[in-house]
Amino acid sequence: MAITLTPPRRVRRPADRRHRGVARWIVLALVGAAALAMLVPFAFMLLNAFKSPGDYSTNGPLSWPGEFYTTGLRTYWEQVDFPVKLWNSVLISGSVAVLAVVVSLLSAYALGIGRIRGRLWIIGLFLLANMLPQEALIYPLYHFAKEAGLYNTRLAVIIIFTVIQAAFGTYLLASVLGTFPRTLLEAAALDGAGRWRTLWRVVLPNIRPTISVLLVFFFIWTWNEFLIPLVMLIDNQTQTVPVALASLQGDRLMDAPTTNAGALISLLPAILFFLIFQRTLSRGITAGADK
Repeated sequence: MAITLTPPRRVRRPADRRHRGVARWIVLALVGAAALAMLVPFAFMLLNAFKSPGDYSTNGPLSWPGEFYTTGLRTYWEQVDFPVKLWNSVLISGSVAVLAVVVSLLSAYALGIGRIRGRLWIIGLFLLANMLPQEALIYPLYHFAKEAGLYNTRLAVIIIFTVIQAAFGTYLLASVLGTFPRTLLEAAALDGAGRWRTLWRVVLPNIRPTISVLLVFFFIWTWNEFLIPLVMLIDNQTQTVPVALASLQGDRLMDAPTTNAGALISLLPAILFFLIFQRTLSRGITAGADK
């Protein structure tokens, strides 16, 4: 009678788990340290926003405020007419976010699912356009706005940033839709759905997390833009929050506490927007990871 011997199973040592646990704690500590390092500038801004100019010049930016000084906040609010600048930024950023997402979706639907000729070349062109620096585009855009009669209008900035953001959105969504399941498209075609119905009833519900992430990113990116609004918007009634913040700084004089107070006020709407749509970002990233 033949006896077969089976090799013994390898048992994982508890030390391996301990090593993995230690590595996780090290990574967590490094990430926490990096997060704290990124918060240091915001802490200095908050510290100096409530400091008087005399206290700032005497004790420096690292000292604790001698008194709760709020004149800088009121000065910035009144000097730059902050409610008007806030409305301009919200209007421009919100319009760009919605329009850029719509343009990106329609363009990517034609490139990713429509499979038009020269698809790869067109996607590469969108990627190349997204890599161009704004400094190289500023004079043609200025000339275009002047000739079209749109200079110093919010509409000019909305059109420009819609095209710029849609270049990136088209590239991203075209890559996503290029791997869209063909079985769903064929099932929709068998049910008699046309291209528009397929887009709104089949494609859009499946890529809604990606659309939501793009919407949030486009809003934040447009909110932080400075160079193009600085050149295109010269009137106080059309300028945005970043341009208003830059108006506090002169060539030879800068009120540091007022500038920090203005930066604090200007940062709060963006933080509030991010906190509101934090779940949208988390769901979008998680959905992309699951796919």
